[in-house]
Amino acid sequence: MKPEQQTLFDLPIIAGSKQPKFKPVRNRIWTEQKAKLISRYLRLFVLITKHGTYIDGFAGPQYNDKEDAWTSRLVLESEPRWLKSFFLCDIDANQVARLNAMVSGQPAKPKRHVEVLAGDFNQNIHTVLQSNKIREGVATFCLLDQRTFECDWSTVQTLAQAKKSEKIELMYFVPTGWFERAVSGLNDKSRVERWWGRSDWQQLTEMNKDVRALAFCDRFKKELGYKYTSHWPIYDKEGGTGRIMYHLIHASDHRDAPYLMSRAYRTATKSLPPQEQLVLEFAELKKALDEVGVRK
Repeated sequence: MKPEQQTLFDLPIIAGSKQPKFKPVRNRIWTEQKAKLISRYLRLFVLITKHGTYIDGFAGPQYNDKEDAWTSRLVLESEPRWLKSFFLCDIDANQVARLNAMVSGQPAKPKRHVEVLAGDFNQNIHTVLQSNKIREGVATFCLLDQRTFECDWSTVQTLAQAKKSEKIELMYFVPTGWFERAVSGLNDKSRVERWWGRSDWQQLTEMNKDVRALAFCDRFKKELGYKYTSHWPIYDKEGGTGRIMYHLIHASDHRDAPYLMSRAYRTATKSLPPQEQLVLEFAELKKALDEVGVRK
């Protein structure tokens, strides 16, 4: 590795704790690119933390024919391989089988803890949090890429309360594009009430997409106590209607996190060979921190 790249491993933390504001993004992240967005963000963040634990509540592939759109695979295979522990969960037996096959195909080195859990994530989260891999001082990330209403709000609360110091960082997807249709199609409305965690869930149907995403950000900050929250639109398939299908709600206590997510979102569509990509990641990480006035 080149000396100028090595110096980036010890970048300082950004000063200040105010909620950052970013210019509106001009490029779009499409549904098939959201896995790349998550893996790109975690790669940038791991260059700072140099370690970490990754939890994926709905880890099976969302596209049977697109390996490059499988988030847990991209994260597991991301370089440098400094994430040490992985908990990959899914309720579907076929998805669990694919996860196990994917994990068994990973190289023996570096040695890492990779655990696949079958069943409802709302129950399995308690098993995950009892692991000695989830402890204070270890950067922990949890992806909640639910299809619609699978993740109970009580599960989100459990994750937010799991650590006394820096909270587990959350990347939570809201099904923006078909929210109203999904609600109207539910025979048992208690499902959406568990998802929202309150009986006033009907107010969400009266909001536009952006306001609904902001409502989640507000709850993550005021109720769950996260220092930094932001929402990022994920659009329909490239060449499709161009409408917003998801909002990614990003919640973190780490001061660098909002800037790195902004950088990841703005550049996730780039495609380069692995070695060139890694060099670019270092350059963009330095640029991202320089842009917000990092001082050594």
